[in-house]
Amino acid sequence: MKFSIPGFAALLGFIALFVPWTLPPGAAAEAPREAASPPAAAESVERLPEIVVSASRTPLEARAAGSAVTVITAEELESKQVRVVSDVLREVPGLAVNRSGAVGAITQVRIRGAEANHTLVLIDGVEVNDPSGAGSDFDFADLLAAGVERIEVLRGPQSALYGSDAIGGVINVITRKGRGPGAASLRLEGGSFGSGEVSAGIRGAGDRYHLSLGGTGFRTSGVSIAPGAGGKAEKDGYRNHGWRARLGVDLLEDLEVELLGRYVRSKVETDPTGDVGGFQMPVDGDDETRTTQWSGRARITYGLLDGAWEHTLGAGTSRKKWSLFAAGSRTYGAQGRRSRLDYQTSVFFDTAALADAAHSFTFLAEREKDSQTSGGSFGGSQSDVANYGYTGEYRVGMWERLFLSGGVRYDDNDRFEDAATFRVTGAYLHDETGTRLHGSYGTGVKNPTLFELFGYADGFVPNSRLKPESSKGWDAGVEQGVFDDRLSVDVTYFDNRIEDMIVGAGNSADNLDGASRSNGVEVTVEAAVTETLAFTGSYTYTHTRGADGRALTRRAKHLASAHLAWDVLDGRAILGLGVRYNGEQQDDRFHSDYSRSRVTLDDFVLVNVTASWEAAPGLELFGRVENLLDQDYQEVFGFRNTGIGGFFGIRWTMDPLTVPSG
Repeated sequence: MKFSIPGFAALLGFIALFVPWTLPPGAAAEAPREAASPPAAAESVERLPEIVVSASRTPLEARAAGSAVTVITAEELESKQVRVVSDVLREVPGLAVNRSGAVGAITQVRIRGAEANHTLVLIDGVEVNDPSGAGSDFDFADLLAAGVERIEVLRGPQSALYGSDAIGGVINVITRKGRGPGAASLRLEGGSFGSGEVSAGIRGAGDRYHLSLGGTGFRTSGVSIAPGAGGKAEKDGYRNHGWRARLGVDLLEDLEVELLGRYVRSKVETDPTGDVGGFQMPVDGDDETRTTQWSGRARITYGLLDGAWEHTLGAGTSRKKWSLFAAGSRTYGAQGRRSRLDYQTSVFFDTAALADAAHSFTFLAEREKDSQTSGGSFGGSQSDVANYGYTGEYRVGMWERLFLSGGVRYDDNDRFEDAATFRVTGAYLHDETGTRLHGSYGTGVKNPTLFELFGYADGFVPNSRLKPESSKGWDAGVEQGVFDDRLSVDVTYFDNRIEDMIVGAGNSADNLDGASRSNGVEVTVEAAVTETLAFTGSYTYTHTRGADGRALTRRAKHLASAHLAWDVLDGRAILGLGVRYNGEQQDDRFHSDYSRSRVTLDDFVLVNVTASWEAAPGLELFGRVENLLDQDYQEVFGFRNTGIGGFFGIRWTMDPLTVPSG
């Protein structure tokens, strides 16, 4: 039986309406608030401390994090009507997003000038970078925003905490968790380019459990990604459907078991590459890529001594299977799998008489195995690699104003030389002036991919002599609040150095001699302009230089974004205006003889407007216009994006979920 999102949505609705939920209001214990939305009113400045979970091996207050970290909440995603996670990442300082065409096409995210495969991506604690890919990076094309509770973007080398793939930073995606009385939601949307989405979910919690289930289906007819193909060209459509589940049970007072799962299936239509004016570019055709993804994690957490000694045992896995089709026939396919078993223990204690300090020690041991299988009409390959990682971290907060941390990691790899990495961070609060100083220094490592080492593709020659890439990076910044914290500005300088970078060399891959450098400045601004008008903005300047002395490709020097949110009708309606600027950037273009040269892609501005109105309690109407200026732009040479588009929809929420008696 084929999976049906509308059918799944109907099933969720049936459960919501007819299953007797026994969750009286307030039954579930309130968890600490995990994030705060950007200020939409003056009173939103008064908020509980924001907690981040990725900047350390244990959760900590955002103000105590020395590393640069940005938090995006579910409220922000809904307010901006974000449907694809990569779209909101364009507004995060230090991040460059490049999509090879319209929605559903390959989407890469680079942090602080590092490569796309230097970004480690976690979804509910599972590493989802694809071991079967040429660079083992994560393709953000299929990551929809539905069901996401928060996103944390941690910038700078983080291998001391997370191992390989974290040279540039970490993007941690956390799905919705059941809290409070039972709730149900349904969202329907349609619009330009034959686009439509349905998303449904139920969630809730009791004294001893929490539960969240959801499903999403998305489709668009798209546009032809081949530039200059004309109005008669075949449109390149996209389909995505999937489900997510999260269940936690307190078996004992201090013993919790949690299960998390995610499934996504997608199909994107693409165009084959051909000779266009002497260059290799997309030409109108009917190729397509079909992808299936699974990920899941089981976690047991046990606390001793009133939470002073915590143990966590976890097991997780992710798998991605994808196939390329030309004229209906499969030409190539691959499957990558990553599995991990980990144990972490943490000890927390205070020394009130000595610097009024709070201490934590954490030790982590894990075993990770990556495997890939690939093949086509020209041959195939199978390979795997195992790694044992050991991490230790110490964190201390003194006088509630000075916060320091240090972490080290040792990786024992069965194919490469063992690696040792470290990271130190610091943050200092001067409450009298509303000033926060923060900084970090760390080292990173990125192992060669299985495809680069042993993979097999038409014309590609693997290189088993590749060495891991290594990096050193630091940042320092100051955050200043003024006007009773109605205005907050954070300015951070960063500098990264990567050695032995792996690049394409003819029909193979090789390590570059010398170092690649990137440095720049990140600026973030948040302001409660009035009681009903909020402003957020970011700007990033990035200067890169490869080992060959040239700028690195697909890293614009100037990136900026700004967003205004205006509450009207006593908060029942929200109007939004978003502006994103992407400066000029370099890219490679391949000639007909497969040699390459550089090309400069033009800068562009994207303007989005949004509106939502609460027509009745639990019923919301919304709409938006994307690319209001109808910009014709390319983020990757030769791949066309969509123009202006309008979308509208309805959202229904029953919170708390109540069932009539009798």
